[in-house]
Amino acid sequence: MTMIVRDLRPDVRADAEGFSQTRRLALPYMLSTPESVVHTLTHAHPDAHFGQLVAEEDGEIVGTAQISVAHGSPEPGQGSANIYVRPDRRHRGAGSLLLRTAEERLAGLGVRKLFAWVLEEPENLAFAERHGFRASRSAYFMRLDLAAGTLPPREAPPAGVELRTAADFADDPRPMFDLDAETASDEPSDIDTEFTDYEAWLEENWKHPLLDRELTTVAVVDGRPAAFSVAHTDGSRYGTAMTGTARAFRGRGLAKLAKNDSLHRARAAGYTEAFTGNDTGNEPMIAINKWFGYEICAKEVRHVREIG
Repeated sequence: MTMIVRDLRPDVRADAEGFSQTRRLALPYMLSTPESVVHTLTHAHPDAHFGQLVAEEDGEIVGTAQISVAHGSPEPGQGSANIYVRPDRRHRGAGSLLLRTAEERLAGLGVRKLFAWVLEEPENLAFAERHGFRASRSAYFMRLDLAAGTLPPREAPPAGVELRTAADFADDPRPMFDLDAETASDEPSDIDTEFTDYEAWLEENWKHPLLDRELTTVAVVDGRPAAFSVAHTDGSRYGTAMTGTARAFRGRGLAKLAKNDSLHRARAAGYTEAFTGNDTGNEPMIAINKWFGYEICAKEVRHVREIG
């Protein structure tokens, strides 16, 4: 057995396919395609020093790591490394080799505090503890059976509110960026971010191959996007990438309205299962997702350690 770690080659189709397949096997609650893997690597902000590593055993990709520097944070020296190994290829050293390579790479870029998401399974948590990580916040993955489940009835928007799609903003996505930036800044996170680069957002988010503009619902008030539910699809599965409301419009149920509309249209388009995620402490949003019919299917724990 020969185990090596190397950079993913974005111009080699087999690399992207192996990376995506490994992620789907290790983390089936998140959408991934070969196209999204390559897009994320080739369109990341240069200051993020984003990298995708693969662990290869006798020519077969068995593990992956995504690493980056938190360039948008006002606090320097922070970074992340999320590592996933195929369930049928664990205990062969792939995870440890990926982590060591990631730490060396990030330490060389000035990272001193490293964050990593770890699935709440005994062997994964033991791996993190063994490598000096300590647990911090946690989040749920939630799944909705769109085929057999019963969605809440669709509601007509209140007076002055119009439901549109992200596709309606194709000629000028700037209002979508403004809403995304405001809502993202209020998301729970270990790393504070400043979301200000419109051109980077266009490349990384608006042009992302998983983004389904037709299924992304936007609640518009007086011509301004006030709330949205961002849909990602991979050809067979639907995922909510973000649901949020601008501060001036909160408390009116607009995000709930937008998400319900998007889910109904996703089911009509033939999608049979939907995924979303929430911080475990975000009880209001968890309650809303349970109202839609989502059920908790897994839990992930954010870990942190000092490096360098």
